[in-house]
Amino acid sequence: MENDRIAVLGAGSWGTALANVLASNGHPTRLWAYEAAVAEDVRVNQRNDKYLPDVELAPSLESTADMAESLDGATVVVSVSPSHVVRSVMQEAGSHMAGIHPLIVSASKGIEIHTDLRMSEVLLEVLGDETAGGCVVLSGPSFAAELARRLPTAVTLASSNERNAQRVQGLFQNDHFRLYTQSDLIGTELGGALKNVIALAAGISDGLGLGTNARAALMTRGLAEIGRLAECLGGEGATLAGLAGVGDLILTCTGDLSRNRTVGLAIGRGECLDDVLAGMTAVAEGVRTTEAARDLAGRQGVEMPIMGAVYSILYESVDPRRALALLMSREPKPERWS
Repeated sequence: MENDRIAVLGAGSWGTALANVLASNGHPTRLWAYEAAVAEDVRVNQRNDKYLPDVELAPSLESTADMAESLDGATVVVSVSPSHVVRSVMQEAGSHMAGIHPLIVSASKGIEIHTDLRMSEVLLEVLGDETAGGCVVLSGPSFAAELARRLPTAVTLASSNERNAQRVQGLFQNDHFRLYTQSDLIGTELGGALKNVIALAAGISDGLGLGTNARAALMTRGLAEIGRLAECLGGEGATLAGLAGVGDLILTCTGDLSRNRTVGLAIGRGECLDDVLAGMTAVAEGVRTTEAARDLAGRQGVEMPIMGAVYSILYESVDPRRALALLMSREPKPERWS
């Protein structure tokens, strides 16, 4: 672990914050940016003013827009691109990994549209079992700006290979960033992806001025929906009670830095989705994840009414108040059902 050289692929706010942690911990770290201007800003100014403004980055953090250069000598690769481009980015990365099998860390949250694959499954398809079979998923309640400011943050590392998870734990952990290990990739990834959809719902509710009772109900029932789907696919209910589930849900549904909640707020206040997204620099993962989650739940026969309501608002132009009325008028049920 002391000799690890790390490539972080994706220079958005989260990728930059993670790369900064690794570099600050003393590990040789190179950040790959899709945009040459971002790579240049990090290299010359030790800043990423486009995606992580007002943060001074570690002087030792290297950056490049050249994929081959970023991977040169890398023993650990952190995949942290937006979920909809993970496949294409890692296909390019894979073309430079011939004969080497670095430890892969997946830090992107989402479900791939059309395939309904979790990010670790995308990596497995692209890189193969020998490289991605023991990948480590990093997820949990973590705003990039707060981690970059060295504010206390705790997340989860999930892997079928305990030694890999412990190795990644050792690379990242310090006095302000704490990481716990476990083995449930399914629950961890679905919790991290689907909480963004519930955050959209919570934001819409707040934008409509429906109050904190409504937000609490959406969060709690949303967590129940996530749990039903996760358990159907083989995930563990206990995972959703931890950092990757309820922890991330609370943060994303209530925090002012939440991009998905911000999008929901704007929609609830009557703004057009396309206009809201056009005005954002970063990606609100929940918008695409809503479509993928609806498809995945449909294929599995899992009822997810809140997810369906968000889909109807985003993609079928249903008025948010009408979607709420349909949710509230559903047939009465016991709290726990499957």
